[in-house]
Amino acid sequence: MDDLELLLPGEADVLVQGLRSFPLREMGSEGWNQQHENLEKLNMQAILDATVSQGEPIQELLVTYGKIPTLVEELIAVEMWKQKVFPVLCRLEDFKPQNTFPIYMVVHHEASIINLLETVYFHKEVCESAEDTLLDLVDYCHRKLTLLVAQSGRGGSLEEEGSQGSTPMQELQKQAELMEFEIALKALSVLRYITDCVDRQQSVPQPTQPAHSKRMQYLHPVHRCLSPGKLQQFEVGHWQTVAPSEQQKLSKLDGQVWIALYNLLLSPEARARYCLTNFAKGQLLKLRAFLTDTLLDQLPNLADLQGFLAHLALTETQPPKKDLILEQIPEIWERLERENRGKWHAIAKHQLRHVFSPSREDLLLQARRWAKTYRLDVLEALAPEKPHCAYCGAEASKRCSKCRNEWYCCRECQVKHWEKHRKACVPAAQGDRAK
Repeated sequence: MDDLELLLPGEADVLVQGLRSFPLREMGSEGWNQQHENLEKLNMQAILDATVSQGEPIQELLVTYGKIPTLVEELIAVEMWKQKVFPVLCRLEDFKPQNTFPIYMVVHHEASIINLLETVYFHKEVCESAEDTLLDLVDYCHRKLTLLVAQSGRGGSLEEEGSQGSTPMQELQKQAELMEFEIALKALSVLRYITDCVDRQQSVPQPTQPAHSKRMQYLHPVHRCLSPGKLQQFEVGHWQTVAPSEQQKLSKLDGQVWIALYNLLLSPEARARYCLTNFAKGQLLKLRAFLTDTLLDQLPNLADLQGFLAHLALTETQPPKKDLILEQIPEIWERLERENRGKWHAIAKHQLRHVFSPSREDLLLQARRWAKTYRLDVLEALAPEKPHCAYCGAEASKRCSKCRNEWYCCRECQVKHWEKHRKACVPAAQGDRAK
């Protein structure tokens, strides 16, 4: 992996400098698609750089050229498109796409940006370079965590829902729903990295109210219990069964939650600004039940949090201060909504005619471009673990000979999965032959 490079020297510099914000109407256009492709390249290169631990030039370039605010605005813009335009597009009577790939690229754009931000936000200088858009990013993460908590009581897995007989658009909507769940998990990691900066600068938003404390249910949206003693957790993009001997082991995402709580509750800056009511105190004290000896063995620093909660239990809450409070307000979502209010239907109709009805030649050209971007050697290097069978989930060593994208453990599983896989396999194989 040490010699693996996706971008040539100097190429990343050009791609970062060219990043810009697009109006909602232009999402999916030729220029937008080019930037999405560039972002995917930067995303993959950033992960490769972080994996080999030999400097991280993508992060340095984004800071040098002041592009973190641009990424935040693009992230919120595509979130708004998915909420305001995508549903309108799906309801249009004349919207019957033969191929949903162009729409999938727009839906996937949010995942690409949040993944890049998760990779680079580990560095505190990136947090500082966000400037005023940091509040917008925190607001975005709050929306995603609210969604995550709302889903935690749903049970069943989105990825297990059958797709037999589904139309391409229904399948796309299911994929978008599962993607939304994964985006929320990425937002959780980004928010944790932001909490690392609480004491470093004044621009990091501090909690002035116990916002949405009623949502503190302490459920585990990344865990589910299928039957007594059988636990699954969501890791690297899919649900995995946890062996009984590993069920007390702290997962990466659980660790992110505890570190974020530690940063916020033990930060002098945050504590000085947090209005601790009796209700908020009661909610926070519920954390004590989860601070077990097993957890403290894995994250010893949480002993300080345990001490803080023990002290909190004996402390009387103070009445809210009646001083004048000046609160920053996120601007990007409100501005984009104001600029596009009443235009959602017009944007959907425009994109139907000019963006999401490509010719066969356009699709083949796009397939060739993406085949060059998603090189197999790069994708395999980025994989966090060995591939799993698409049918049974076992470790796989055989790949579909047509599209080379799906993995199987044996011929029998490939045959059983073919009806489901055929929709994605045949277009991909045609794209490869057209190169």
